[in-house]
Amino acid sequence: MYKNFITVNEVGPRDGLQNIPKIINPEERIELIKAYKTCGITSVEIGSFVNPKAVPAMAGTELVIDGLNINEYDYSVLIPNLMGFNLASQNEVKIVCMVLCMTESFNLKNINKTISESKEEYKDIIKRSKEKDITTKIYLSASFGCPYEGKVKVRQVLDNIDYFLEQGIDEIVIADTIGAANPKQVNELFRIIEKDYQIDKFSAHFHDTRAMALSNVYASLQNGVTKFDSSIGGLGGCPFAPGASGNLATEDLVSMLHQMDFNTGIDLESLLEVVNLASRLTGLKLQGRMNHL
Repeated sequence: MYKNFITVNEVGPRDGLQNIPKIINPEERIELIKAYKTCGITSVEIGSFVNPKAVPAMAGTELVIDGLNINEYDYSVLIPNLMGFNLASQNEVKIVCMVLCMTESFNLKNINKTISESKEEYKDIIKRSKEKDITTKIYLSASFGCPYEGKVKVRQVLDNIDYFLEQGIDEIVIADTIGAANPKQVNELFRIIEKDYQIDKFSAHFHDTRAMALSNVYASLQNGVTKFDSSIGGLGGCPFAPGASGNLATEDLVSMLHQMDFNTGIDLESLLEVVNLASRLTGLKLQGRMNHL
């Protein structure tokens, strides 16, 4: 049922910073990203190529890339459209992430396109990515619940899984963007995925809005998922999703996995030092439970 190694994909420098009051400049973002090396985190979402008027916190992502060795680790960048893809390609990014919301209302709010329009554009991006040897990820956002339309049907998620696998996507992230999921829902969806698809193409992204993120990780683990997003100190939230509080805290995820005898390659004590750095840079008292022990 379980594989011993679990990959932790750190999304703090993008998803974690995009919705906090303080704007963290590119130099500080580089400092945070480089600090992850000290604790063994090698998969990091380092920024996004989105309109800075829409998400000011992500302005200067090209400067962040300039300050890193983009090929050193699994550094990924979020792109909303073909323009974002072109910028990522010009900056030699090797992993691009796209987002498709599972309801029309949320997709229009988040991406300003219908689901159909987004899928057509992403189809083109996947094709171009293959030509340039760029890895592609698609986030199926609000896979369990939408802030505008409520509960999301499993069939909606599965239909989009089928579509993107047909296009040759490299990774599909099942994303609980507003923290609406419960372990029963998560278990039911991933049980279908494990049975009908290649489970190692899937990862999970949970928010802790209702304090169920770790329970949802456990439900995912039971169905063979071995890769999870998390954010340092629980930073994060979607600026286009009312009520979407912070992500699952990286230190809490790592602590639970280690207690369950999984290997992450991450040193927890060193990670807590990175939490302190993130707290200093953001000026926030971070919410991870491990921070208070």
